Amino acid sequence: MKIALFGATGRVGSVILERALQDGHHIQALVRDPALNSHDPHLMYIQGDASVKNDVEQTIAGADAVISALGTDKNDALTKSMIHILPAMRKHGIKRIVTISTAGILDSKREPGKFRFHSTESNRRLSTAAEDHCRAYLMLKQAGLDWTIVCPTYLPDGERIGAYRTEINTLPDNPSSISMYDTGDFAYSLLLNNEHVRERVGITY
Repeated sequence: MKIALFGATGRVGSVILERALQDGHHIQALVRDPALNSHDPHLMYIQGDASVKNDVEQTIAGADAVISALGTDKNDALTKSMIHILPAMRKHGIKRIVTISTAGILDSKREPGKFRFHSTESNRRLSTAAEDHCRAYLMLKQAGLDWTIVCPTYLPDGERIGAYRTEINTLPDNPSSISMYDTGDFAYSLLLNNEHVRERVGITY
């Protein structure tokens, strides 16, 4: 499989990259660092920015699926990337995309009809990041693609445990944390088994 990967140098993205290369997949990874290069014949770094249309399209061209482990910032980085990712996928006939988001965009159990980051379930005082993640989710929801959004709780580096709980569109009860390794492993597995299509998935230990 040829995978277009965004956020390959981040914590979760680097886990996904490692797993995909171990399994022999071909990776086209968009990175900002022009100094990055690879001697792995299965990995091609494309220097650019996910907010630039041509850079995104070059990364996606020829791929079978897309994974985005991009983080957000105070300038709507996810929204700006999704504006280009979704049209490029449609242009190149790619249906499958898995993204990493935040548990804030899951449905609240305490207050039905609200996202967690709008409810008393969220401890975050600032919602800027969650709002960017939420806009990206709403764009995916309307895109007509086979998307899955992985929504981890508190995300320390941690270690690879291999046992965790998931729940569709909400967070499992009594959530704690989930390591970047188990989050990356779970997200990567969704490309292989095509589970949870058009669903948000909460994940925690």
